Amino acid sequence: MDKEALFRRIENMIASSTKEPKYMALSTVKLADLFGVMPSDIEEALKEFEHEGRLVKDKLEEPPHSAIYYLPQ
Repeated sequence: MDKEALFRRIENMIASSTKEPKYMALSTVKLADLFGVMPSDIEEALKEFEHEGRLVKDKLEEPPHSAIYYLPQ
């Protein structure tokens, strides 16, 4: 899997979000299907992006309390 292509896809998804501030609840299963890999590979890549400071992970305070990702400022 090309991790840079994955990051660009996620970056574009967040940038095109209509939410303010811009964030996105990502489906690892859908991303895995798009890239033809296992969902665990996507989860690992997301953790790496978070560790590298390229993505920030948070959780919605109101229901459904989904994990969300946004770009660092």
